Amino acid sequence: MTNTLFADHAYLPGGWRRNVLLEWDATGTLRGVTPDLAQAPKGVAYAAGPLMPGMPNLHSHAFQRAMAGLTEYRANPTDSFWSWRDLMYRFAARITPDDLAAVASWLYVEMLKAGYTSVCEFHYVHHAQDGQRYTSPAELAQRVVKAAEGSGIGMTMLPVLYQYSGFGEQAPRDDQRRFINTPDQLLAIVESMRRFQPEHGALRYGVAPHSLRAVSQDSLRVLLEGLDAVLPHAPVHIHIAEQTAEVDACLAAEGARPLRWLLDRFDVNARWCLVHATHVDMNETLALAKSGAVAGLCLTTEANLGDGIFPARDYLAAQGAFGIGSDSHIGVDWRAELRLLEYGQRLTRRERNVLASPETAQVADRLFDAALAGGARATGRAVGALQEGARADWLVLDAQHPSLTQQHPQTWLSSVVFCEHGETPVRDVYVSGEQVVAQRRHRDETRLYADYRKALHHLLADA
Repeated sequence: MTNTLFADHAYLPGGWRRNVLLEWDATGTLRGVTPDLAQAPKGVAYAAGPLMPGMPNLHSHAFQRAMAGLTEYRANPTDSFWSWRDLMYRFAARITPDDLAAVASWLYVEMLKAGYTSVCEFHYVHHAQDGQRYTSPAELAQRVVKAAEGSGIGMTMLPVLYQYSGFGEQAPRDDQRRFINTPDQLLAIVESMRRFQPEHGALRYGVAPHSLRAVSQDSLRVLLEGLDAVLPHAPVHIHIAEQTAEVDACLAAEGARPLRWLLDRFDVNARWCLVHATHVDMNETLALAKSGAVAGLCLTTEANLGDGIFPARDYLAAQGAFGIGSDSHIGVDWRAELRLLEYGQRLTRRERNVLASPETAQVADRLFDAALAGGARATGRAVGALQEGARADWLVLDAQHPSLTQQHPQTWLSSVVFCEHGETPVRDVYVSGEQVVAQRRHRDETRLYADYRKALHHLLADA
């Protein structure tokens, strides 16, 4: 059976096109995208506004949504990422499987309403509160996958390998006990999930070594070899060079900067997503771009944590790939991520429209296209474009929104990204051809919000 939808305007590879017919099958895969029709075929439903591809969210720690706003006070005279991390660990220690399921479900509702149609979940809370394994070692990861399936968002599940508390294979801290696995134990979690929740069009698996400080060279190699034995070419994500203290510690322990160390020892290629990569020198910037790996930029979180500013102008000039993520979920809006990416460059360079290019003068168009392509690469799924063979994922804009009304399509994306007036211009959202958001409301919003409130009541009691 073929499903169809007609749009007066749709954003296809290459830009806006008129009178576009979308056709997709029962698996949620686009089988035809035909622009420039003289008129809509008889009996075909009309989209309520202009169509755009759904944005991939390439980095998420779902449980952290429940603590957004709770760390905005000065914990000590040198408050930084590291003091924030201590607070986050205390919060992670409280979470139960039911809490995690409720928080993740509501987070994914928020993502969908914002126009994210897929997410890479960097999942590292694996064990019970005392550090013991659940009867099913994949219990918490399975809860997150079910939350994604229930909400309707596509997912790349990335169970995280976390072994050490610092470079030199330092023993894990007690407040990291819920995270710790060996490579074999982590691979067993992946295999268990694949047995009970097999991959399909909306679900993909990969792995995520947490960071160079949390794994060793040998354990990272064992993890990658084990992954290739069961899932060749699966995505690999890793935090890297987020903080200057991390760079300094890597130099002291390994004699190299984190990104340089990784590039010199492993085949970092297009399957890799290097999350943050904030503190990289020019040689590393050029090498990362050349590798084909995706830089995973999470601008709202990086700003919230005081991480620093990624060298985006040089990286894009070198044809580097990037995507965006909401990470700690202090905000859940792809528009804000792209806006901050450009604004950080403006503040640093005291110029405007820094990330435009000779080929694309509209900054929003360039960043949107790049984030779609890089995000799709990081998910390991056929997403991020309205074209034959891709997932039928898209969002519908409200053409009557005050930021868009009476404008030419050439400026729509600029207004969507850079204007912050009133409610979101994202009206409807479809994932795998199914409408999950209609007129800015998720199909199961009331129930999932009630579950989220219940989880917060437990997590914040006596906190």
